[in-house]
Order: sequence, then C-alpha cells, then structure tokens
Amino acid sequence: MIGHLRGRLVRKAPPALILDVNGVGYELEAPMSTFYRLPELGSEVELHTHLVVREDAQLLYGFATEDERRLFRDLLRVTGIGPKIGLALLSGIDVETFMRCVEAEDAQALTRIPGIGRKTAERLLVEMRDRIRALGQLPPAAAKSATGAGARAEAFSALVALGYRPVEVNRLLQGVEQEGAGTEELIRRALQAAAR
Repeated sequence: MIGHLRGRLVRKAPPALILDVNGVGYELEAPMSTFYRLPELGSEVELHTHLVVREDAQLLYGFATEDERRLFRDLLRVTGIGPKIGLALLSGIDVETFMRCVEAEDAQALTRIPGIGRKTAERLLVEMRDRIRALGQLPPAAAKSATGAGARAEAFSALVALGYRPVEVNRLLQGVEQEGAGTEELIRRALQAAAR
C-alpha cells in the first residue's frame, strides 16, 4: 500500500496529476479541493494517497489532507459510491461542510454537487452519520446545535442556486463564517466577499 508520496509536480490536468518521485512518475487522480492547493509545476509537494486495485487497473488517488483521504475512504464503503463519485463529492464540498450536512441531514445541499442525486444523497446521510459518529469525527461546529450547521448548509444551497460553483461557495463561506451567524447574514457576507 502506498500511504503518501513526496515529489516534484510535473503535470496537473484535473483530475489527473503526475508526481516525479526520484525519477518515477506516479499518476494520481485528485479532487479539485486538492488541485486548488497545489503549487506551481516543478515544485515539491506531498500528498496522502489511496490505492484502488481492480481487475483491469491499479488507480492511485491523492489528497492534500489526511481528513480528505479519510473521508474518501469512508465514502467508498457506502453502497453504490465509487472513486469517481467520491472525487466529485470532495471536489464540490469540503470535509467539515460535508460533516455538517450529514449532522443536519441536509440532503438538498448534497444534491447540488454534480453526480449526486436525491437517492445517493439520502444514502450518504444514513450510512455516513453512524460512521462519522463512531469515529468521533464530528467537528465542534457540527456537534453544537443543528441551527449553526443548518444556517451554513442553507447559505451553501442558496449560493449554489444563485449560480456559484460549490467549491467557490465553500471558499466564500469559510472566509466569512462566524459563530452564531444566521443564513441571511452568511449569504450577505459571502456575496460581499465575492464582489471584491
């Protein structure tokens, strides 16, 4: 099993990238959340990895953080979720927001992610809720009242409905989120940040 790679970034064309590790080029697939954190070509980078072995291929997936890799592995255990949907989900929502959606049972926010339909979203909520609780992975914000998580999830859904991409929405909300802020306040602050 390959747990992580450190090497020189020689190619990045989402979702694929190539790392040169001591003269060996490793081809990986990664979510957009990882691509946004990658340095310039030629720079050194370290990625957490997950290897999927199939009859016809061995596929290596790379992640910027251990939390992303852990969530990806948990997603693969959900009925009907494969690596492609796992990457799509991580490309459209960050780990903390996903856990908040699960805790708030917000299927609508998950269906805004390309490739995630209503049934898949509901299955994710049911199967991931117990896994996240069992692993003690709920973030402090999600362990609070559902209102805080609900406000962020509602703001996320509203901004996606306005035409913003899920990854952009996550970035905007992370920059303006404050404890106790309501849905309207989060939307207003995110739109102000987007206008800058």
